[in-house]
Amino acid sequence: MVAYGAEQRVRVPALRARWLRQAFVHWPFRPEAVQALLPRELVVDEYDGMAWVGLTPFVMADVRAPGVPAAVPGLPTFAETNLRTYVRREDGRDGIWFLSILVACRVMLAARAVGAPYTLGHLRVTTDGDTVSYVGSRAAGRVSYRLDVRPGDPLRPTERDVWLTSRWRAYTRRLGRVWETPVEHEPWPLAGAAVDVLEETLTGAAGLPAPLDEPVVHYSPGVGHVRLGASRPSSA
Repeated sequence: MVAYGAEQRVRVPALRARWLRQAFVHWPFRPEAVQALLPRELVVDEYDGMAWVGLTPFVMADVRAPGVPAAVPGLPTFAETNLRTYVRREDGRDGIWFLSILVACRVMLAARAVGAPYTLGHLRVTTDGDTVSYVGSRAAGRVSYRLDVRPGDPLRPTERDVWLTSRWRAYTRRLGRVWETPVEHEPWPLAGAAVDVLEETLTGAAGLPAPLDEPVVHYSPGVGHVRLGASRPSSA
């Protein structure tokens, strides 16, 4: 069972931020289709016998390095969009594996040093009445998405809701090794969401076939106390 709250404290964060206006769009896939995209050290995690891939656009705000006081401005607010799936190490520790990351801030490309697949893109998040719109594309423009959602009432999260949205470490691969980045924040406040527009070419560009079913969609206004730990080689 995945924990709804952070599994560990990040006592010395490498980065602090707020994650705001986050949508979660999850499709089910055959596990073998997703496993083919993973390094050998990781095994696809399954729920109801299926692998799940999530498109998660959001806004990064108040991004700052450790020791920078709140009174000092951090990086300007920017948008980020992840395409991710869920994995486990041989010892059972679960986490996120990123199939792609689009970001509208060049500074974040520094995370490529530990294998995070950041790509600079053109992204925009806007709100019009009860609709939140996300638009993004890679700088070259050949891979893109558009998502319009209408958030619903707050949810009492089910086991599946928690499983799809709550992970407390990310795995990357660099220099022949898997790296691990811990994360800590308060539990996501979740709502259901209706999709008005969903157009994307990110999944196909990542090497995925057509999904098995329609997506499961959540929305969160965000979390305000995100603490990312330093990335380190992950022990087996």
